[in-house]
Amino acid sequence: MSATIIDGKATSLKLRESTGKQVAEFVEQTGVTPHLVVVLVGEDAASAVYVRNKERACLAAGIKSTIHRLSAETSQADLLKLIAQLNANQDVHGILVQLPLPQQIEEQAILDVISPLKDVDAFHPENVGLLVQGRARFLPCTPAGCLQLIEQVCPDISGKHAVILGRSEIVGKPMGLLLIQRGVDATVTTCHSRTKDLASITSQADILIAAIGKANFVTADMVKPGAIVIDVGINRVDGKLVGDVDFAAVSQIAGAITPVPGGVGPMTIANLLQNALLAARTQTS
Repeated sequence: MSATIIDGKATSLKLRESTGKQVAEFVEQTGVTPHLVVVLVGEDAASAVYVRNKERACLAAGIKSTIHRLSAETSQADLLKLIAQLNANQDVHGILVQLPLPQQIEEQAILDVISPLKDVDAFHPENVGLLVQGRARFLPCTPAGCLQLIEQVCPDISGKHAVILGRSEIVGKPMGLLLIQRGVDATVTTCHSRTKDLASITSQADILIAAIGKANFVTADMVKPGAIVIDVGINRVDGKLVGDVDFAAVSQIAGAITPVPGGVGPMTIANLLQNALLAARTQTS
């Protein structure tokens, strides 16, 4: 029997519609329009697509969107200067610097100077620390989207064994933090490139989250029958987008699975809109 397909597109549309209504109410009550600024440095094709999708989603939700497109030769000093201006601008509620950045710019140095109140990606150390303590200001967009998709097919995650493939600052680590929060209460194992006997661990997972960045890495023999499989990977193979999971084979074993595209990706943008609204609320109250 093949797995239930978890439809991220449909779920994200519901969340975006809800956010749009909340934005309209907020604007009516305060006269303030939430404003998200995205900074894109260089000509990375995938980043350009993401930014365009974010802009469209903002406009549809009633959120003001501004994009700063900078050349690939932009210096770190110039980017820091722009962020300082955006931090000081009271009309700007959210700041997102699209990753990856060109080699001459140190990513962490940039993420560290974005105002924590405007850090809608939740990458600033202060916001990461709040998440660790279980009192998050903003939920990191992709992990939050993963959790929402899991809860669609498994409303009670308490006590489930969740295995995360990958320990990145963007997905792997914050995903683990979300899953162990009180009220979610999963048991979490994080695997990475140095993990031994990987398949023996992944095959114990009630919930398997693949965020390792390798096309079709997760094969059917690595998956527990009936498991929920969340595929965060986006890889281009022979001109097609594929995930970190061998979808055709794993969908015959899993109980539920996200497709690529149309799974986690749309949820990331939907949660970004929620964070932009939350940032505006925080700075207006």
